[in-house]
Amino acid sequence: MQAVLNFLPLAAFVLCYKLGGIYAATVALMVSMVLLAVVDYLRAGRVSGMHALSTVLVLVFGGATLMFHDPRFLKVKPTLLLWLLGLAFLGSQWIGRVPLVQRMLEPALPPGMSLPRARWLRVNLVWVAAYFLLGALNLYVARAASEQTWVYFKVFGLTIALAGLAMGQALWLHRGHVAAVDTRP
Repeated sequence: MQAVLNFLPLAAFVLCYKLGGIYAATVALMVSMVLLAVVDYLRAGRVSGMHALSTVLVLVFGGATLMFHDPRFLKVKPTLLLWLLGLAFLGSQWIGRVPLVQRMLEPALPPGMSLPRARWLRVNLVWVAAYFLLGALNLYVARAASEQTWVYFKVFGLTIALAGLAMGQALWLHRGHVAAVDTRP
C-alpha cells in the first residue's frame, strides 16, 4: 500500500503535465507531496526523513519555479535530492550502526540471512556512485533535452533506474550469499 501511495505524486505530476503543462504539474506535485506527508503522519505517526526532505525540496524548488516562472528550479530538484542521498549513504559508511543500504535492502532478503559488514559497505558505495551519476544525468537531460523528455526521464527513467538497482542488488546479495553457503565440490 505504501509503495502505491509513494508513486501518486509522480502520477499526479505526469498527468497534470500532459493536461496543463509544467506549471500545473508543479502545483500538483507540491500539493500531492504535502498530502502524502499528511497521510504518512496519520497512518504511521511520523514522516520518513527521505520523504520529508523530498517534500521540502519540492516545496522550495517548486515554489521558485512558480514564483520566477522558470522550470529550471524544478529540474534541479532531483539532482539535489540524489546528491544529498549520495552524501547520506556515503556518511553512513562511518556514521551509525549500519550503512543506509543495509537498512533499505535487508528487509528484502530471506529471513535469517546475514551478510558481512564489508559486503554491505561495498554495496553502499555502489548506491553512492549511482546517486551521484543519476544526479549528473538528470542535469544533463534537463539541460540538453526538451522539457517533455526531462519530465518522462524524471518520472520513469529515474524511478526505473533506482528500482532496478534495488532489485538487482537484492538478487546479487541473495545469490552471493547462496554461493558462499553452497559447499558442494
